[in-house]
Amino acid sequence: MHLPDGATIVVADGEKLKVFRNTGHEGNPKLTAEQEPKVEQDNHGSGGRHHLSSANPDHGQVEEDSHSAGVAAMLNKEAVSGKIKHLVVIASPRALGELRKHYSKQLSAVLVGEIAKDLTGHSIHDIEKAIAAA
Repeated sequence: MHLPDGATIVVADGEKLKVFRNTGHEGNPKLTAEQEPKVEQDNHGSGGRHHLSSANPDHGQVEEDSHSAGVAAMLNKEAVSGKIKHLVVIASPRALGELRKHYSKQLSAVLVGEIAKDLTGHSIHDIEKAIAAA
């Protein structure tokens, strides 16, 4: 995958978020870590409110979906404001599916690639390799 100059790279799962910027060039990308943004988790994922009961006690999944929805909301705001010009999303398959449900038109317009892989615990070098291989 070609990574445009200045592209934003988001690496997420249902609990963590890392943000990088390509400070290299398209032909020779170099990721630089950005400050981790605050993610609001008052959105309860794609289904609005999940109904929890003794038959469906998965509180953890509700929190993970809320985190993904909060990440998407933050990215949507940044895309609308023009802070993100090019975006690559790398997320665990479950989180990526939840993120996609919340993409705005503006965010979809700046999206240059997605990788369905959990790399939140990996080094910048591993993330760069995954982008190069995509």
